[in-house]
Amino acid sequence: MDAQIISIVLNILLGCLGGFTAILVGSKDWADLKTFAAFKRYILGAIIGGAYYLLHSDYGFPNLIMSFISAYSGADFFDKLAKRREKEGEQSNKRSREAG
Repeated sequence: MDAQIISIVLNILLGCLGGFTAILVGSKDWADLKTFAAFKRYILGAIIGGAYYLLHSDYGFPNLIMSFISAYSGADFFDKLAKRREKEGEQSNKRSREAG
């Protein structure tokens, strides 16, 4: 196979592994690894790993390790952004109701 395809696949696999590790660290039971939230985290980790391959620089910390770390913490980052936007939306709706 082409070296570039192998590198893309490795980044995607390590991204998925980063998502798996984040679920494993936060789980209380083996059943937590089979929930929809866990599956969503695996997929998001793989997407983050693939995106990291497309966006990485050619120097610095080893890229595969950074792909793993990005996927490990990336899902939490996106979840916190979504919760913040949801909270801002609720506050905006409350102000609209009070004004109208």
